[in-house]
Amino acid sequence: MAAINEFIKDDINKLKTENLYRRLRTVDNHNGSLILANKKIINFNSNDYLGLSSNQEIIKNTLRDFDEISQCSSRLVGGNNKTIEELEGVLSKHRKTRSSLVYTTGYSAVLGVISTLADSNTTIFSDELNHASIIDGCRLSNAKIKIFRHNDSEHLLNLLRGISGKKILVTEGIFSIEGDMSNLNSICNLAKEFSLFTIVDDAHGDFVFGKNGSGTPSELKVNKLIDVHVSSLSKALGCFGGYVACNDIVRDFLINRSRQFIYTSALPTHLCNSALKAITIAKEGILQRKLFKNVRFLLNGLKKIGYDTGNSISQIIPIRINSENVAVKLGNRLLQKGIFAHPMRFPTVKKGHAVLRLSVSAAHTKEQLHYTLEELENIGRNFKLI
Repeated sequence: MAAINEFIKDDINKLKTENLYRRLRTVDNHNGSLILANKKIINFNSNDYLGLSSNQEIIKNTLRDFDEISQCSSRLVGGNNKTIEELEGVLSKHRKTRSSLVYTTGYSAVLGVISTLADSNTTIFSDELNHASIIDGCRLSNAKIKIFRHNDSEHLLNLLRGISGKKILVTEGIFSIEGDMSNLNSICNLAKEFSLFTIVDDAHGDFVFGKNGSGTPSELKVNKLIDVHVSSLSKALGCFGGYVACNDIVRDFLINRSRQFIYTSALPTHLCNSALKAITIAKEGILQRKLFKNVRFLLNGLKKIGYDTGNSISQIIPIRINSENVAVKLGNRLLQKGIFAHPMRFPTVKKGHAVLRLSVSAAHTKEQLHYTLEELENIGRNFKLI
């Protein structure tokens, strides 16, 4: 035991030396802000894009008419639930697919789909900036993995040539660090040409892009060309859980083979009820319009100041810093000024490519955004970033 502790200590010290050490902060979240050490802070670290996590109508509706907190069992063992089935029906209609299957988290949904559908006889083509859940799913599947350069259809084409057998392509709709949109039009053309099975993780585009929040593939008019849609209930909906939208055969296969579905307890009924209410509100489209008004204001302001925000066109705005040391110092200085923006470092991004990621919400006020731009300009000049 002592020897293991020494290994752990050495690893932690190395993380601290390389400015990659992380620690938990205890906060109270509240509608675009949070309370940290009794101080109100503007929160740019939440994925609550529409501000629905603090919607009182959803909160009051959550535990209504339910006499248990959880089924305390998996759906296959303890029995299915009519509220989960209702949610799955709504999600299928939302993504325009035949079926859907709810998982307890978006991470487990991604992991479950990839590790179940792929095997050692499969070649997976994966965008280099795909989320950790996709990377882990690919590794767990034991498939042959081909990484193509980010959104580079030509590189993908070169990798596809000469590959036979079962082929799966997996990408994100909106990328979780860069905030840019996947080149799904070109990908779908290649999918038709090379018989690719396509999986899109649209956690950050779902209920944000597309008509009535129908998602990134819908926004790009390729919805019917995607074989499996994976998404989250804990981003724009402000709730909890994940889901897969697909055809009946894939759903049946996942129920029977996906370990992430079979061997975990069902999503509690009251959380399904919250998601159903949140979907109704999100589908109105009002919050998306407010969100993108905030996005345009902040993105244009950052570019005017002189920050490099890459190719972001979404509510995820990266400020490219590169140095882990500077990114950590910048994040700490902003926190002192009442702005919570997390420095994204290795292994989330490559070493030497640290970014300060701002996640914009419909709940942010114009005053908060004004203040944030002012402080980022002042601090950026002090750090010689602009």
